[in-house]
Amino acid sequence: MQLRFSAICEDARPTPDGRLDVHGVYHDLSAPSFPARQDHLVLVLVLEWDRSDHGRYLFKANLEDERGKASLTVEGETEVHHPAPGSPPARSQLIMPLDNVVFPRAGQYQFKVRMKGQTFDGPSLYLMELAGAPAPA
Repeated sequence: MQLRFSAICEDARPTPDGRLDVHGVYHDLSAPSFPARQDHLVLVLVLEWDRSDHGRYLFKANLEDERGKASLTVEGETEVHHPAPGSPPARSQLIMPLDNVVFPRAGQYQFKVRMKGQTFDGPSLYLMELAGAPAPA
């Protein structure tokens, strides 16, 4: 199993022909103070399965800060089917809209994705405090 693609973006949708239409990928966010809240973001993961994999698989994605402390956990499951002979391996396209995501402090955050006893480094964001922003009242 492999994590083939991952991103944090504004929007993502599957297309009728099996592609992903991903919009507004970003890697940095700014905030006037912390904790900071992002109204909306979309986590996109594409998992490619071993040919022997089939059935339902649970996954978990923790958004961790530089110290390894999780501030958000996303959990779900995906169904994996055997690919036809001569076809590419089975893939799961996971599109997870997330609202009101809180970042406790400035710094690097990364999604750590866990499936089948393995942990993969997912997409990351760097949170910055805006220079010269007025202090909250």
